Amino acid sequence: MSTAEKRFISPQEYLVIERASEIRHEYYNGEMFAMSGATRAHNLIAGNIFASLREQFAGRDGEVYQSDMRVKVDRKGLSTYPDVVAACESPEFEDNEFDTLINPRVIVEVLSKSTEVYDRGAKFEMYRRVASLQDYVLVSPDRMHVEHFQRQPDGRWILEEFDSPERTLAFETSNCILNVADVYTKVSFDTDT
Repeated sequence: MSTAEKRFISPQEYLVIERASEIRHEYYNGEMFAMSGATRAHNLIAGNIFASLREQFAGRDGEVYQSDMRVKVDRKGLSTYPDVVAACESPEFEDNEFDTLINPRVIVEVLSKSTEVYDRGAKFEMYRRVASLQDYVLVSPDRMHVEHFQRQPDGRWILEEFDSPERTLAFETSNCILNVADVYTKVSFDTDT
């Protein structure tokens, strides 16, 4: 039995391959990882958040993207596709292809069984290195539960949890809000789990 040797892929090679690919891949430390599909609840939640933030950014600086905007976290370590990402002021990109954002202000990940540990752990650790990032949001698709991590002026991250439709997250440095009721519009939960 033979085992295939993994080949290191440079960040530049990754971009060339990814831009020609019909499926999306995350890049982490020289390897590419295919992205899996999402559930109905996942898509509804990401769409609801995108719609709410996009409306708030209308007529002012900044842009909001949903799932197909690649974010480069550092020069060699991670390129990823958050479910929703917002850039305030002027978005900055890695190159003239304008498909790799380098200055995210808000990142939202809708959790799934296959990515939850990564989204909470190693990925969030890498996201915290992005100087422009001020708000990191994790959203449960299985129950009404939103976790909002907000960077403080001294660099600490503070967690606030939301589990009621009456609650509202405030993205202070982006001058935006997110109503929990809006996040879960048309999403139903299996009450047996």
